[in-house]
Amino acid sequence: MELRQLTYFVAVCEELSFSRAAARCYISQSAISHQIARLERDLGVQLFERSTRAVVPTDATMRLLPLAKQMLSLESAIRATVRTSGHRIRLAANMSFATRSLSAIAGARAAHPDAEIEFVIKPFRQRITAVADGDCDLALIRGSVDEPGLAVEKLWVEDLVIATSAAHPLATCEQVTLAELSSYPLLLPPEQEQVLLHNVIRAAFADLSAGPTYGPPIPPDHTATMELINRPEAWTVLYADSPTEGLVVLPLAEHRLRIPVSAVLRSDTRRSAILTTLLTGLHRC
Repeated sequence: MELRQLTYFVAVCEELSFSRAAARCYISQSAISHQIARLERDLGVQLFERSTRAVVPTDATMRLLPLAKQMLSLESAIRATVRTSGHRIRLAANMSFATRSLSAIAGARAAHPDAEIEFVIKPFRQRITAVADGDCDLALIRGSVDEPGLAVEKLWVEDLVIATSAAHPLATCEQVTLAELSSYPLLLPPEQEQVLLHNVIRAAFADLSAGPTYGPPIPPDHTATMELINRPEAWTVLYADSPTEGLVVLPLAEHRLRIPVSAVLRSDTRRSAILTTLLTGLHRC
């Protein structure tokens, strides 16, 4: 039994999908299936009942899950305990924050040449857990969290952009309104993967007579670019720093699609000079 297998096991339990768990852990679906199968052989039990429509945890899974989470929490605690303090900072984020984060990290290292700053890629929930457990010093998230022991510091507000294929009927417009877009299919990731984005869309359309027309969810292993090319009548919403090569970005007349970006830290975090410089750099980016 390996800790990474327990990480994959917990991901499948929480996502109830091998494909979503694979996307969350940044590995292929075949790889996560293989590791879960190895774990089942090592334990001598079946952990999931698999079908083409659903992944169903077994009784053995429900007994193993709290222990697996405890083991992973202990791993994070061990890493946090033996870490060198003072000169080392671990920043958890995802790749959409890479440009801003690396700029702030470069500035912090210039001001503190002895600093060691790591940029750690983690999905949303793992970022929060890593900060709570002390494995990471701060995490970048969109939106906010309200959990005991954590503090949230607002960094900046990010604009969302409207994207279509070049073949979309509105692609040549100088700007568009949500009312004009409402009759065309909106493609988004499943709501359970992008709750905040779906909430922003609902709030933006709340005062309009017609809401958005949702198309099929974008699968975890597909890109928005390919989905829009395959469905030229559709549109989507992207974060401002998302790649838009091959797409048409349409200015939105109302300027209503905005989302806050925040830093999450432990409430008892001692703000070293390095951490303070890094946060200042993130504010300025």
